[in-house]
Amino acid sequence: MKLRTITHIDAVELADFTTLTDVALRRTLEPANGLYLAESPKVIERALAAGHRPRAVLTLKHWLPTLEPLLAAHPDTPVFVGQPEQLEQLTGFHMHRGALASMHRPTELDPRDLLRDSRRLVVLEDLADHTNVGAIFRSVAALGADGVLLTPGCADPLYRRAVRVSMGAVLQVPWARLPQWREAGPMIRDAGYELAAFALQDGAEDLADFVQAPPTQLALLFGTEGEGLTRRALASATRTVTIPMQHGVDSLNVATAAALALWAVRTADSQTSAKQ
Repeated sequence: MKLRTITHIDAVELADFTTLTDVALRRTLEPANGLYLAESPKVIERALAAGHRPRAVLTLKHWLPTLEPLLAAHPDTPVFVGQPEQLEQLTGFHMHRGALASMHRPTELDPRDLLRDSRRLVVLEDLADHTNVGAIFRSVAALGADGVLLTPGCADPLYRRAVRVSMGAVLQVPWARLPQWREAGPMIRDAGYELAAFALQDGAEDLADFVQAPPTQLALLFGTEGEGLTRRALASATRTVTIPMQHGVDSLNVATAAALALWAVRTADSQTSAKQ
């Protein structure tokens, strides 16, 4: 590791770690510079295991023994070591997770490749909340789906909060950006997928009934909590599914709904395999 003690927090080489609390600024800078931020040694470890390259690391002295083996294959990566108050002033938050790394973004996948190599996918339309995006990625990893497809307006999975909430799952789960629905709908259907839209609509299938005979290739489509799926998304779907509610509750948080749907599909797949 190339250890460097922080003397001035306005040093140019620390620019990757400044103004982290300004969401709009990070959205602008991270994709343009080809960077994202991995927070905590565990997330950094998962990023490195996924083959991502570190550009710089920010940490406290007592975390160095934990970081040293992780960065052994990257001896030229600068590791900036500072006092807690320096790091908080620099980043805008208390770094209780121990370390923050700026990582080079991997090359984005082609959605056609992800469709070709998968059987179970989640499709997210225009989710703006990074927490929900991160939570869904964590469920995808935990419950055995193959990847995630995102519409152009969906939040960045590599935004710091999404990475943190997912516990690094966004670095493990393959994902790709879709084009607009006029191209994305036919692309998904032509690849052989049943595109199941989760929506509160008359005539929608109960999730329990839907998973009685899950299709060979399935994409589960979820939209924003407030407005739900757009008309173009619903028109692109081949089926509409709902999770029945009780006690006057009209819907679930989108991350919770996705986790329930993935669990139901996985359970159905396991039962089908057991019968074969």
